[in-house]
Amino acid sequence: MSDKPVNIFWFRRDLRIDDNAALYHALKGPNPVLCLFIFDREILDKLQDKDDARLTFIHQQILKIDQELKKYGSGLLVVYNTAVQAWKNLLNQFPVAVVYTNHDYEPYARSRDEKIRELLSQHGVLFKTYKDQVIFEKSEVVKDDGNPYTVFTPYMHKWYQKLRSFDLKPYPTVKYSGNFFKHDGFAIPSLQEMGFKQSELHFPGTAFQPYINDYAEKRNFPAIAGTSHIGLHLRFGTVSIRQLASKAYEAPEKTWLNELIWREFYMMILYHFPQTVDHAFRPEYDRIQWNNNEEQYKAWCEGRTGYPLVDAGMRELNATGYMHNRVRMVVASFLSKHLLIDWRWGERYFARKLLDFEQASNVGGWQWAAGSGTDAAPYFRIFNPESQTKKFDPDLAYIKKWVPEYADFSIYPKPIVDHTFARERCLKVFKEALSR
Repeated sequence: MSDKPVNIFWFRRDLRIDDNAALYHALKGPNPVLCLFIFDREILDKLQDKDDARLTFIHQQILKIDQELKKYGSGLLVVYNTAVQAWKNLLNQFPVAVVYTNHDYEPYARSRDEKIRELLSQHGVLFKTYKDQVIFEKSEVVKDDGNPYTVFTPYMHKWYQKLRSFDLKPYPTVKYSGNFFKHDGFAIPSLQEMGFKQSELHFPGTAFQPYINDYAEKRNFPAIAGTSHIGLHLRFGTVSIRQLASKAYEAPEKTWLNELIWREFYMMILYHFPQTVDHAFRPEYDRIQWNNNEEQYKAWCEGRTGYPLVDAGMRELNATGYMHNRVRMVVASFLSKHLLIDWRWGERYFARKLLDFEQASNVGGWQWAAGSGTDAAPYFRIFNPESQTKKFDPDLAYIKKWVPEYADFSIYPKPIVDHTFARERCLKVFKEALSR
């Protein structure tokens, strides 16, 4: 296309043009910026569902970005390949000077980026990455001795302390929009061309401010529209974390902001302790003798446990790609403690189904429920689905929506396990494992 050097900006978990850290730095450089997105086959080939809703969402955002770039005489280059092969091809197609992208902290992403960095280095191309999807990353919020926090509350206090001197201003990306690489556009592969099909699931919007001030009051009641569902947009960067944190910090009630801090806490934990993806944060919990009954696991997945609140949560997840956070804790505790099924089984199922799946938060939440993680619920704290129902769905509105047959004993299944028996069994099995 041209023998003049270009910079490439690589979109990943930052699917927006405005207030995008690495894109801002790329556009301020001396070379025109070609924007790239890679549908990475290393990820896509492992997806179990051909109508995976997250892929549909990403594809929709890619088309939006392409349309926005066309306003500036540019467009988005979209590639369907493994990341390494995609970059090998790009280096043969374009005189690349510098590649810009934003940090990703998950183990696969870090490994991929190291391979790309090495490949680019062999061709004399710089690989510059920036912080964008969090306010504080890696070792920015650590103990005074430099070690990472492993308990949330002191981490949160230090996070707030650092925020006082931190600039939450957005990056004025559009100010430098004249530096986008000018071209007539590229063909974007369809979902069908990549072997997938469009999902019919509904995607939530990006409104979040109406939920901030009464979040603490409403967040635990699944029948109430008291949460923003912003997690999907945070996951793929269609909103700016700086915008969210700025508005939440201005609010008098900080519970909503604390949820953003939990997200960064878990990202920090995963960065420093990548083994926790499939090993207990507290190693002694890997000694637990799980029951792992496949029929009971299937019943849990399908919402057929005979516990209405658990079943409602699983059916909501299967139907919408979302589950209320209070209910996530109940169903996770039920699987790992009532059924004695390995928390990793549940974590994988959530990873498959959740629209807002983020590996760090998902692993952290499941390990919390199983008692094996940081800030973990002690193994003897076992959620009682019935008391949780009385407390958080007293009118059964949530249960009636998702399990309408719950009151018909001829249709609705009997409890898959007796609560008292399950509790005693869990205490015995966990105590035996932890005392060895």
